[in-house]
Amino acid sequence: MKYIEFGIGNKWLIRTETELSDGTEYEEKGIVGPIQFNSVYIRIWIMKTVYIIDTKQGFQKTKKNRNELKIICGIVSL
Repeated sequence: MKYIEFGIGNKWLIRTETELSDGTEYEEKGIVGPIQFNSVYIRIWIMKTVYIIDTKQGFQKTKKNRNELKIICGIVSL
């Protein structure tokens, strides 16, 4: 899967994160194609709590181990 993200809190303002089938992932600066649209999401990460609103999966709230501040809009691509 690919996650094309725009927002503050990541290494780059616009980035593409690719997740491989073996669980590894890597990120690249900018938008990397091809893009096969799956869903759109907004992720708000405040301290250790992450709120995600996704057009396919709905609302989610998760906890992480590290403190961050991120506001991200993204597209999930197959």
